[in-house]
Amino acid sequence: MQEIGLVELSQIIYDYCGLRYNERLPILKDKVSKRLLELGLSHLEYCHYLKMSPSEWDVLVELLTINETYFYREENQLNECCSNLVSLMKSSNRNRPIRIWSAACSSGEEPYSVAMLIQETGIFQPGSVEIIATDINKKVLQKAMKGWYHHGSFAFRRTPEHLLKKYFLDEAGGYQIKPTIQKMVQFHYLNLLEEDKVSQIGVVDIIFCRNVLIYFDYETTKRVIRNLYQNLAAGGFLFLGHAESITETTLGLKKVDSDTSFYYRKESD
Repeated sequence: MQEIGLVELSQIIYDYCGLRYNERLPILKDKVSKRLLELGLSHLEYCHYLKMSPSEWDVLVELLTINETYFYREENQLNECCSNLVSLMKSSNRNRPIRIWSAACSSGEEPYSVAMLIQETGIFQPGSVEIIATDINKKVLQKAMKGWYHHGSFAFRRTPEHLLKKYFLDEAGGYQIKPTIQKMVQFHYLNLLEEDKVSQIGVVDIIFCRNVLIYFDYETTKRVIRNLYQNLAAGGFLFLGHAESITETTLGLKKVDSDTSFYYRKESD
């Protein structure tokens, strides 16, 4: 009975957020065992509990998702975005702000890194760039919105010292993002599989969705890319992790190779 319940649990997790555990049942069992012990439920009973108490998904997602990240991760892509692509957009005629979306922002290091590098260009007026940051894990979103990181955090493993001093306040045993950077980023909860909710993000010029697709199977990857594509402006850019490829699911996305990185560009409609 426990095995049947574990299989059902893996399926409803897949349906909800695309994470695939049907071939990794022992890993799933280990991740949820403590929570089930707290609730006094079997795997099958927990499946019913999720249906009756939707807020429990917040707890489960926190147990399942990996939120390993840090400031200036894969910085060649960040530099490609900020020094080249964003500058190129700035030089064109526009009637709206440049919009950048960090589609799986975790605890905020990625969108804050983008914000700091945009500030470093020195060419953008306040309000000329909007950064939207979303994640399915509400707990890490709360941390991201606070913008405070412990001194010993691995989040700073690649942070240049001069930027740490320029954009952070040293307080209470950690580093606090300065308000000038913090207010550049808007954080929202979002499940990338919910097409109607994703569409509410609106048109964006640049999307970062890095190190997310590696956790999905082919069909889920197609769904996510399709949802991202619908929001991406014609001529806009999509950045994935270096280990990720969407060669067979690109729709109207063309791969662009630079000297130091790669990304995808949406062809004109």
